[in-house]
Amino acid sequence: MNSLHLIDAIGPFFRDYDRRTINWSKIPWAHVDERTQSPEADAWWARTREEFESFCQKTSAIGFDAISIDDVAHLADHEWLEPEIRAKIARYQIEFRQLFAIANKHGLRVFVTMDVFSDTPGLSARLIGEKTSPGQYLVDLLGLFFDTFPEVSGVISRIGESDGKDVREDFHSRLVVQTPKQARQLIQDLLPVFEKLERTLVFRTWTVGAYPIGDLMWNRRTFKEVFDGIDTNALVISMKFGDSDFFRFLPLNKNFFRTTLPKIIELQTRREYEGCGEYPSFVGYDYERYVRELKQAENVIGCMVWCQTGGWTPFKRRAFIEPEAIWTEINTFVTIKVVKEKQLVEQAVREYAQENGLADTGALLELLRLSDEVIKELLYTEEFARQKLYFRRVRIPPTLQVYWGNVFISHSVRKLLRHFVQDPETALRSAARCLDLLDRMKQLAADCSLPEADIEYMKDTFQILALAREYYFLPFTDEIQERLRAAKSTYKKKYPKRGLRARYRIKMDFKPLLLNRRHLSWAVGLLMRRRRGYRMVDRIVTLNLLSLVYRVIASRRPHWIPQFARDSAMGVDVVFR
Repeated sequence: MNSLHLIDAIGPFFRDYDRRTINWSKIPWAHVDERTQSPEADAWWARTREEFESFCQKTSAIGFDAISIDDVAHLADHEWLEPEIRAKIARYQIEFRQLFAIANKHGLRVFVTMDVFSDTPGLSARLIGEKTSPGQYLVDLLGLFFDTFPEVSGVISRIGESDGKDVREDFHSRLVVQTPKQARQLIQDLLPVFEKLERTLVFRTWTVGAYPIGDLMWNRRTFKEVFDGIDTNALVISMKFGDSDFFRFLPLNKNFFRTTLPKIIELQTRREYEGCGEYPSFVGYDYERYVRELKQAENVIGCMVWCQTGGWTPFKRRAFIEPEAIWTEINTFVTIKVVKEKQLVEQAVREYAQENGLADTGALLELLRLSDEVIKELLYTEEFARQKLYFRRVRIPPTLQVYWGNVFISHSVRKLLRHFVQDPETALRSAARCLDLLDRMKQLAADCSLPEADIEYMKDTFQILALAREYYFLPFTDEIQERLRAAKSTYKKKYPKRGLRARYRIKMDFKPLLLNRRHLSWAVGLLMRRRRGYRMVDRIVTLNLLSLVYRVIASRRPHWIPQFARDSAMGVDVVFR
C-alpha cells in the first residue's frame, strides 16, 4: 500500500442521540438498533445516508482517501450467533452496503474497525463448548466478512481497549490479548486471510495499560517482541503520536523509528480533552512538528485522523455534518494538508480561508495561534505537562485538572500540582495573560466572521481554570473557596445542562488530603518514575503487589475509589490488571 489517509466516519449515527454524556468511542449501536426497529426506520436510514454522503464528499475533497467505520462484530454474520442477533446483522448489512457504495463513489476506501474481542453470551458459550480461541474464530469470521463485503479494503484492529462500562448492547468487547506473545500470534493467525484476499490489516498499538501487553505503544522490548521479523505487505501499524492519549506536550513516539513495516500516525482533530470543538483548540503547529520529525522514519505511509471519535463528553458537534463544528473542521483541513501535502501551517490556513471565503487570513492565523497558546498555558499547567511521568505501564496524562467534560478542582489536585510545579509565579502570570488573549481572540473571530459566542464560552470556562490556579498556587483562604463556588454557580446558570451548548461539569472538593507534603513526596517517588524503563521497585511493587492491594480495596472498600474513576470508560481497575 503506497498511502493511507483515514478519517473516522461515525458522526451520522449520533443524530438524535439525546444523552447528557455521550460515549464517542464507537457507533452507539443500541441507539441505531432502536431507530432501526422504529416505524420511522427507513426515514432515519435515508437521513443517515444523506449525512454520510455529505461527510464523504467534504472529506474526500480536502484530501482523505479512506474512511474508518464501526464495526466487524455488528456486520459479520456467523452461525454461532443468536438468531435474533443474526437478524439484526442482516439488516445492518443491507444498510451498510449502501454506505460503503457511497464512500467508494467519492474515492474513499472503506476500513472497518474490530475490537479483539467482541462477543455475545451465546457466542461466548459456543466458543467454550467448541474449545475455539477468539483468534481461531476471527479467522473464520473475517473470511465470511470479506466474502460479504468485497468492497471493504481492510480492517482496523484494537487489542488494548475494550467497550466502556456504559455499553449495554448485543455485543460487548473485552480484552483477550494479554501478552506480547499472544499479540504476535494473533497477527500471524490473521495475516493469511488478508494476504490471500489482498486486504489490509491495520493493527493499532494503542492500549490503556492493562496486562503485560499494556505498554506496547511505548516499550521498545514489547514492540520488538510483537513485530520483529514479520514481513508482509498486508499489515500496517497504526500508532498514536505520543506515549499517551491525544494530549499536548508529548514527544513523538519513538516506535515509529523501530520498524520498517508500513505505519501511520494517529492524530485527533476533535480534541476530546480540549473541548471537543466547542471552542478553537488548534493543533496545526504540533502536527507540523511531528510530520517534520517523521521524515527520518522509514515507510510512514499516512495518517488516521479522528474527527469525531473519542471520549465520554456532553459535547455534540459533528464534524463535516453541522456548521457548528467549524473548529474541528479547520483542524482537520490543516492536518491533512500538513500530513499529506507537507504544507506549512500558514500555507494550509491560507488555503482554507480562500476556499471558505474568509477574507482576513491574517486574523485567522493569529486567532489559531492564540488558541494554541491559551490551551497550552491555561488548560494545561505547562511546567507539570512537560514532565515525563510513568505509573505502571502508562504515561501520566500531562493534565490533572481537565478530563473529557470535567474540570476537577480539589485539594488533592492542589497538593499534587504544588509538589510538581516549582515556579508557581509563572503559572499564575500565564493564567492572567491568557485571559487577556481571549479578549483579543473574540475580536479576531469577529474579523473572520467566525462564532464569537464560542470564544465567549471559552473565556467563561477558562476564567474558572484561572481562578482554580489561584487556589492551587496561592495561600489558601476561605475567600478563594467562595469565589470558586460563586463562579461555578454563575457558569451553570449561563450554560444549563440541557441548553443548546453543553458545558463542563465543575467538580469541587476542598476536603484536605490526608497525606502531608513529606508523605506525598515519598508516595510519588515510590509509585511514579521519570523514565520509560521499569525500576526494580516497579517490578516488585507497582506491577505486582499493587495489583493485589487494589483488588482488596475494590472488594472491601470500594468507596475509597472515586466514582468518576470507577465508572468512567473501562474503569480505573483496568490499569491494575
